Amino acid sequence: MTGFGSSSASFNSKTISVEIKSVNSKFFDPVFRLPSLYREKEFELRSELAKHLERGKMDFAITIDQQELPKKSNINSALVKSYYTELKEISSEVGVIDTDILSIVMKFPDVLSSEKQIVSDEEWAVVKDAIDKAVASFQEFRMKEGNVLEKDLQERISSILELLIKIESLEDGRVSGIRQRLGRAIEEISGNPDIDRNRLEQEMIYYIEKLDISEEKVRLRSHCDFFLGTIKSESSAGKKLSFISQEIGREINTIGSKANDAGIQKLVVGMKDELEKVKEQLLNIL
Repeated sequence: MTGFGSSSASFNSKTISVEIKSVNSKFFDPVFRLPSLYREKEFELRSELAKHLERGKMDFAITIDQQELPKKSNINSALVKSYYTELKEISSEVGVIDTDILSIVMKFPDVLSSEKQIVSDEEWAVVKDAIDKAVASFQEFRMKEGNVLEKDLQERISSILELLIKIESLEDGRVSGIRQRLGRAIEEISGNPDIDRNRLEQEMIYYIEKLDISEEKVRLRSHCDFFLGTIKSESSAGKKLSFISQEIGREINTIGSKANDAGIQKLVVGMKDELEKVKEQLLNIL
């Protein structure tokens, strides 16, 4: 499920911005983009977010807008002099005159050092408050999207139930047509003395039972009602709804294979189309 949430806060001369984006994923998969000052807090953030955000491929970013100039770096003078002297001696030995030795030296490791900044408890409390607000905004975004998805799923399952009612309205004609065809077939073979009457009756009963869709209709209606009830559940039900949709599909397919009627087959195609759209939407449900 997609989502977006953001928040900002101020601490001393800093403006701290928090932004959360996500796309659908089967797992909780956050990617953090943090200032170096907060990088040591990544594990804590990961654990905290996992409590509130169940799954999704997420991009979690914190940025700092510093209004004052950063602290000056310290120069290791002794190390600079040592590097400079050595490079100058080597330059003379090989006969190369380089007037830019100092700028080269300043790029060497450990020449420049800055004091390690530590996040104070006061600052981190402000950052956490901004994160909580961003998460709340993110959840609100997801809730709105979820309501739209819920309405769409309900309408499509209701459409399947409406098509089932239409199938039931065609059943009388279907049964009558089957009886007529069977009656003509029986008349054609009834005069044949080699026909085993008992076996014929058994075959006819088997054929009629094979075409009966009463149980499939009951199960399909039950599965659809179960789906509509589950979607209103407070807890995450994406996987459960996916399992129910598989059962709905199984009953629709069976009705189609047993229908033996062009009108019912058309309605079954409509059911399959609605169910396919349901399955596509379920990929975005938690």
